[in-house]
Amino acid sequence: MPLPYQLIIFDCDGVLVDSERITNTVFVKMLNELGLPLKLEDMFEQFVGHSMEQCMSKITAMLGQEPPAEFLADYRLRTKAALENELVVVVGIPEVLAQLTLPYCVASSGDHEKMRTTLGVTGLWSKFEGRIFSVTDVNAPKPAPDVFLHAAATMGFAPADCVVVEDTPTGVRAALAAGMTVLAYAALTPAQRLRDAGAHIIFGDMLELPALLAGGKPDRIAS
Repeated sequence: MPLPYQLIIFDCDGVLVDSERITNTVFVKMLNELGLPLKLEDMFEQFVGHSMEQCMSKITAMLGQEPPAEFLADYRLRTKAALENELVVVVGIPEVLAQLTLPYCVASSGDHEKMRTTLGVTGLWSKFEGRIFSVTDVNAPKPAPDVFLHAAATMGFAPADCVVVEDTPTGVRAALAAGMTVLAYAALTPAQRLRDAGAHIIFGDMLELPALLAGGKPDRIAS
């Protein structure tokens, strides 16, 4: 029986690479250094899934002024070092990619430089090279659908024939806005938040993904 989709679009951070805790640990430490009394759980609640531009706007609002001019460059240097030392692939992803028979790509809120680091460190770069799409390629970040629509158009598929694997409410809303089916990976984000965002299916083990992809398009959101 033919599979119900023609293209699989993966988010990157938290879906392909286990980077969210690493980058957000650096992020919250730097925000603490600026005097913002935030904790790691605040990062997942307020920042994860958003573009860096959106995050910087949030920080400016919290501080009442723009952060120091060197903040962003320092953050990138510190996260790059942390990722190179600590990053691993999401458990199950190598096995999943080895089983896939459909075309697949990655569409992320991160920039290309970050993905070169994360996909390179984990050995996934060769699996996605030439099929890597960033928020920096489009006009509007998630939850706007732009990056997913750009990925689908570039790969040559209609949105209705695409399935997105996401792990944040922001990403789920973006994929839904693009008219795509959304399978939400509930690793660090509570399943209820993904459900509230409208994910069609929620799963907690990446090794479940091939069977979910073969199971047919869901006709309603997760209950």
